[in-house]
Amino acid sequence: MVLGLLLARAGVEVSVLEKHGDFLRDFRGDTVHPSTQQLLDELGLGGRFAKLPHSRLYEIAWPADAGRTVVIADFRRLKVRHPYVAMVPQWDLLNLLAEAGKEEPSFTLRMCTEVTGLIRESGRVQGARYRTQDGTSGEIRAALTVACDGRGSIARAQAGLRPREFPVPFDVWWFRLPRMPDDNPSALTPLAVSGRAGLMIPREGHLQIAYIARKGGDPQLRARGIERFRQDIAELIPWLADRVGALESMDDVKHLDVRVNRLSRWHADGLLCIGDAAHAMSPVGGVGINLAVQDAVAAATLLAGPLRRGAVTRENLAAVRARRLLPTILVQDLQRLMHRGLIAPNLDGRRVGPPKPVLALLQRVPQISFGPAYLIGVGLRPEHAPPFARRPAQDS
Repeated sequence: MVLGLLLARAGVEVSVLEKHGDFLRDFRGDTVHPSTQQLLDELGLGGRFAKLPHSRLYEIAWPADAGRTVVIADFRRLKVRHPYVAMVPQWDLLNLLAEAGKEEPSFTLRMCTEVTGLIRESGRVQGARYRTQDGTSGEIRAALTVACDGRGSIARAQAGLRPREFPVPFDVWWFRLPRMPDDNPSALTPLAVSGRAGLMIPREGHLQIAYIARKGGDPQLRARGIERFRQDIAELIPWLADRVGALESMDDVKHLDVRVNRLSRWHADGLLCIGDAAHAMSPVGGVGINLAVQDAVAAATLLAGPLRRGAVTRENLAAVRARRLLPTILVQDLQRLMHRGLIAPNLDGRRVGPPKPVLALLQRVPQISFGPAYLIGVGLRPEHAPPFARRPAQDS
């Protein structure tokens, strides 16, 4: 959606294909970081975004003894316009982008239109085949096809591009519980007991909870049933024990098969992969959507000119990967380090929570919390809107 909007503002004819009739999918990409909020300001959409229902996370804080917390990442230390992570349902953000796209004459959004394959002729991708909700088939020919279809990308597979998979020791189970007025409204809180971990995110009207356990455990977790799962949550977060009854069945618990992978080459002739189609990210840090957005901005910046001229070369496509590869590798390496050094020892029962010397250092020198806040909230090589896509602020 971001890439389509930016290219349309450059005067490029764009069609965005979405297989569903709406964007209403829960527990996906709801963290909008300061760098993405800055981009929305540059696009003239900051005012509209601010009106969306959202909660603001100003810090990541680890529970310590006697009701105290240790701040791991303090976004208020960032010298940015929006020193917080905005928790916004992804469907609201996508609807905002769709409305902005409709204001551009060269932007077309096709809902209920599922890509079923690529058009390949003379060794080059020439567009995509699709099927609509009523069963009608068709095709769209294009100078460039961009695969934004996620970790299970059909376009990527048909182009013969295979990602390198990195080992991940855990999966995540998402669910929501009621939120009370005295709950901390501004801190993302990691949690841990021996063998299990979790994450609590304050949202508008509810708490979003991530339950973290060993990879491959979903069948066993569901076989044990909802009552045992409620007990697990009560042990992990004792002060929520009186609310776990809100989970009526295991249908209320959504499983995420955590993957970390990366393509060595993000393109084929006539095709470019970005976002999860190019590099699936761990949920650690909630950076996935923001890296995907930065891929899109880089792609628009580098490809708008060639697309206007009608001549996108392999070198043009390779330039997108070259620009975004280092941030991608560094973030994935940091995530994998967190997997090995923090999550795996907890799941193995070797340690509960971060190493005590790290927590002690953060308590003595709170300024250190700037570093994690910057890496998460701003990131390495943040992208900014190209001049052709910038617009003055709009409130509606």
